[in-house]
Amino acid sequence: MKWVPNLLRNKAISAVDMDGAERLNVHGKIFAEKKMLREVFVEFHHAFRRLDERWLSGSGMRIELGAGIAPVRDTFPDVLATDVVPSLHLDRTLNAEDMDLPDNSVRAMYGQNCFHHFPHPELFFQEITRVLAPGGGVILLEPYYGPFATFLFKRLFTSEGFDKQFPAWETPATGPMNGANQALSYIVFMRDRKRFETAFPQLKIVHHELCSNHYKYLVSGGLNFRQLLPDSTIKFVDLLQRVMSPLNMMTSLHHIIVLRKEG
Repeated sequence: MKWVPNLLRNKAISAVDMDGAERLNVHGKIFAEKKMLREVFVEFHHAFRRLDERWLSGSGMRIELGAGIAPVRDTFPDVLATDVVPSLHLDRTLNAEDMDLPDNSVRAMYGQNCFHHFPHPELFFQEITRVLAPGGGVILLEPYYGPFATFLFKRLFTSEGFDKQFPAWETPATGPMNGANQALSYIVFMRDRKRFETAFPQLKIVHHELCSNHYKYLVSGGLNFRQLLPDSTIKFVDLLQRVMSPLNMMTSLHHIIVLRKEG
């Protein structure tokens, strides 16, 4: 199977240091060329805001962690765009495990495919417990753990693994991108849920849902692979997603977890 992702991999990123700022520049150019992928990100942005308005009630800032090249701010300008890697198009750098933010100052934090890159998740949970206002919360979009996602994510990326059996929450990350375990959200919030609830009783898992735009995401090639179909097929792919939605438990690639700070 290794020859398939190698064949489809975008050659523009083959020599890029995935932990460096150059990755953001290259990904930015790829993103600008892919209308289908831009639609996927906008759909993710709207999911963040929909769940924010439904489940969260705190006051304060809205902040995106790991904003990368397609920040939620592009869709909702009130969201502060941050990343641990500096970039001119973001509002500021922010380390999710050591946030330079006042206590009880944040209504919502959004994280798109960034949680599994945090080398010490417990430090992140301690920080969000501190900075979130009561009723505020964190919305995390992460790789799903279903059969198709498990099969695919184990084989797609050379810089990240997908190990649902990994015994610890901490992973041997070597940088912001390399060495992550894409199954971390499954490990913490599903497999080890009781441990999470015991260690962080103020953080309640109030919602979990599957993302349903995985066909469009897959066909777009994401940021690292070539697009499989032209943008002219977007409506067809959208229709395919609706028709195949009863199989989402088996085929989805991403899921969303909403944590709310109580008290």
